[in-house]
Amino acid sequence: MTKSPSVAAWELGLRLRERRELMDVTAASAGKAIDTSQSYVSGVESGKLKINASKLAELAAVLDFDAAEVEELQELRAAAAERAWWSPYSAMFSADMLRYIGFEHGAESIRAYNAGLISGLLQTEEYALAVMHGGGPSIRLAEANRRVEARMKRQQRLDDADAPLRLTALITESALRQQIGGREVMAGQLRHLANRIEELPETLDLRILPFSTDYYNALGGSSFYIFGFTSNRLPELVWQETITSTDLIDQPMRMREYTLAHDQALGYALGRAESLDVIQQIGKELE
Repeated sequence: MTKSPSVAAWELGLRLRERRELMDVTAASAGKAIDTSQSYVSGVESGKLKINASKLAELAAVLDFDAAEVEELQELRAAAAERAWWSPYSAMFSADMLRYIGFEHGAESIRAYNAGLISGLLQTEEYALAVMHGGGPSIRLAEANRRVEARMKRQQRLDDADAPLRLTALITESALRQQIGGREVMAGQLRHLANRIEELPETLDLRILPFSTDYYNALGGSSFYIFGFTSNRLPELVWQETITSTDLIDQPMRMREYTLAHDQALGYALGRAESLDVIQQIGKELE
């Protein structure tokens, strides 16, 4: 798996929380035992707060980890503290968005559903910039360019020579026909999608949901992404986007609903070859 500080922090927190709950120790009691607070312990367990080596050693002792486990925890702590490639862009994004980028970078696979827009991992620079400008006058040109730059760097996971991201992307026909940036920009975006399909036959499964598709549960909903990881200690995660909010979801019951919705939509989608034909046909209509 590609190294990601966000994923390392998340795995560290999960292991600490699982052991604490197994031992029937409250976060408040654990915090008091290492001379800190319940909120601090909870923040570490959620992967949102960092912990130094000495505090981690104290907490590991309270939770009765053995020496080998403590070494693994300290390795995760060190990995979580490393500087990520997206650190220089941190001022432009919310904490949740930075965590999303971190999980995306460290994921082995992503199953995406996109309604209305092309997935950020498959956008051209011109299309992405048009989306940024459409975000409102509060985004200045310099910032929009930096955001696009970060988006292009995120896409490098698709071309990783050692461990390329496996992406299953469900895109609605409406996203193909919505002329973001105008006809020329959209025509270039569709050519890019067709090229990516041909360049990444083993790791990119791009499917189109045509207008002729009957009702399915994700229809009318927001875009969402299901992250899968190579570590058997890590469950899947869902990232959901709405107009006003973003949300990382790891609750098993909610996760199951998104998985079922994606599976159902995939069953309605066109095959890979048919999807490519639709993309190319709409592209020709714009030229």
